[in-house]
Amino acid sequence: MAAPPIRVQSAPFDMGAELNAFAATVPGAGAVVSFSGLTRDLASGDLQAMEIEHYPGMTETALAAIRADALARFNLIDAMILHRYGPLAPSDPIMMVATAARHRADAFDAAAFLMDYLKSRAPFWKKEITASQTSWVTARAEDEDALSAWSKPE
Repeated sequence: MAAPPIRVQSAPFDMGAELNAFAATVPGAGAVVSFSGLTRDLASGDLQAMEIEHYPGMTETALAAIRADALARFNLIDAMILHRYGPLAPSDPIMMVATAARHRADAFDAAAFLMDYLKSRAPFWKKEITASQTSWVTARAEDEDALSAWSKPE
């Protein structure tokens, strides 16, 4: 049985196993593209943990909408989004997207589109915990710029 196309979970995941499972569900695909994000230290250099919060139900609804948008924009066979919440250590897998299409350009573009959305608009709140402080991660201008590139022309 295939995993749901959208998962929000606290449990760790195996990137290779997730990609293999997704690829097994997309017959006819000529390309499968994936991106996995790892927890990293954004500012201080002494990250002990990252705590990710979300609102159950609202998060899944928002991710389903962006997945549907990707399926409509690009010639995809399928797409999946996996995102963790709760406490994560540095270098832990935090999220993964995978896209499948008949041609690589659609798969690459859709994966980039999903990543840009997840980075800037997905309803997750991230808090960095270091030995000396706890601080919320704020939006970065370059992430907003990347997302704006996907705006549909009026």
